[in-house]
Amino acid sequence: MQGRPHAPAAAARPASARPASAPAAGPGGSRRAFVAGAVAATVAAVGASWTPAFRVPAAAGATAAPPGFPASIPLYRQAFQNWSGEVVVEDVWSCAPSTPAEVVTLANWAQVNGWRLRPVGARLAWSPLAFAAGSSANLLLVDTTDHLTAITVNPGSPASVTAQAGATLDAVMAALEPAGYGLNAAPAIGENTIGGVLATGARGTGIAAVGETTTPGHTFGSLSNLVVSLTAVVWNGAQGRYVLRTFTRGEPEIQALLVHLGRAFVVEATLRVGANRRLRCQSWFNVSAATLFAPPSTAGPQSFASYVAASGRVVCIWFPFTANPWLRVWTVSPTRPWTARQVNGPYNYPFNDIVSPEISSLLSAITLGDVSKTPSMMQTQIGLVGTGLVSTASWDLWGWSKNMLSYVRSSTLRITTTCYAVHIRRADIQRAVAEFHAFYAAKLEEYRGRGEYPMNGPVEVRVTGLDNPADCQVAGAVPASLSPLRPRPDHPEWDAVVWFDVVSLPGTPKQNQFYRELEAWIRSNFSGGYAAVRPEWSKRFAHTDAGPWTDASALASTIPDSYRAGVPAGTGWDAARATLNAFDPHRVFSNAFLDAMLP
Repeated sequence: MQGRPHAPAAAARPASARPASAPAAGPGGSRRAFVAGAVAATVAAVGASWTPAFRVPAAAGATAAPPGFPASIPLYRQAFQNWSGEVVVEDVWSCAPSTPAEVVTLANWAQVNGWRLRPVGARLAWSPLAFAAGSSANLLLVDTTDHLTAITVNPGSPASVTAQAGATLDAVMAALEPAGYGLNAAPAIGENTIGGVLATGARGTGIAAVGETTTPGHTFGSLSNLVVSLTAVVWNGAQGRYVLRTFTRGEPEIQALLVHLGRAFVVEATLRVGANRRLRCQSWFNVSAATLFAPPSTAGPQSFASYVAASGRVVCIWFPFTANPWLRVWTVSPTRPWTARQVNGPYNYPFNDIVSPEISSLLSAITLGDVSKTPSMMQTQIGLVGTGLVSTASWDLWGWSKNMLSYVRSSTLRITTTCYAVHIRRADIQRAVAEFHAFYAAKLEEYRGRGEYPMNGPVEVRVTGLDNPADCQVAGAVPASLSPLRPRPDHPEWDAVVWFDVVSLPGTPKQNQFYRELEAWIRSNFSGGYAAVRPEWSKRFAHTDAGPWTDASALASTIPDSYRAGVPAGTGWDAARATLNAFDPHRVFSNAFLDAMLP
């Protein structure tokens, strides 16, 4: 396939670079007011970086300051808000330590005074791992992004990079590139911090193409799988205080810290890195969802699994109620193809980082109650993507890895999302995506038949490999116990993971019910000897009609069981919980949500 993408027939004019404000919400219930407020905040934030809502010096505070707080560390109050705006807490006591030693000082102060510390980075997640709504009493936010940002590239064979918790992926990749190193895959939002990425077991996109072998220093698993060593603040029983301790990848205790869900404070990590590579990314609109997600019996050369076999690195973004998805395919390309445009920096889809007047108008109508506009908004969005790719000549790009791996800014449309990692045989990839597409499309039509449109965002489908501890090139390396990409030794045939990421606007009517039904089907369908499911930690999971993270049974048993099944004794969920509790017996690094999920 060569040349420009086939843009959808509904393509509209290029998105304006000037955001439009959504009208104020009219009379309505609290849900409508919430959605309207979220949309207004989204539009207002377009073009700006994702920053705390405010900071107020401690002296200006109306509430009593934390008792006996270390005088050497500046204290202030700050609002906390997660990316979607679904968790908002005003007036939280906060600080920004300058060194790892100051984090130790904070931990020992908190232990003595009965306070808790919540490390925060880019605030680009959804789940309440960092901060749970309504739990700000005796809780201190510890911002890692002001000072804990040091990065050191360690050249050699093998090479590595050492980064403090507040360093962003963008900064890490920018430091690696001049030295000739890079990452194989990374989350699309490069503003995420190393601390946050490792806490949740974040990953990028890709699995080895047919015939491809993993290059030394790279992984097709989570970024946690690249960790060579890390330094965390842990309790030392002999000394009766918290101290800094460095763990190497061969130590059994590190298994719980590689993906710790916020139950630890990792201040620094060293990651294995490999030789930098140039990538090509092509965008396509000429393949229908019906063709991409066809059942295996009728799937042809343009099936989703065929693209995965050919390149390994594929993302399909399908907007409901539209025919053709946005298909992106990355390939390793040492030399520039003649149709590709070279790019020298990341974020090369600027039309994807703004809210156009067309979308703003439709968002306003939907939030004011006219949910029937949802299909029109989906068609307009995919049309603007097609037009944007052509107008910015972004349908075929080529450049170094960092310029191709970071492609979504935090200023994009604020959404809520759930995502599931389905462990499966590579030979069953097409079956999995076909089953999901059939169920999802039918469920949308079921709701539409009742005049309901709970899903007003795209579905993203991608495939990754699994964590392989050998990728970090440390003898005796152990796996990350709580990584969604940890393999199941009892099912070695499950050699691929399909990710289903389902997006909507926060607070949309019937959304929680839809997510609950979807989650129940996914767990039921992808089960037994066929497949297994784990949630993506940074997003929504454990749904009831009351919302995400409210299904007590899922939090207490279903999800933990997915980390117990098939792994050796002493290396699963319960062992990780015991290790985290041993390193933090006073639960300084916890919150109300983690107290329930990881007691």
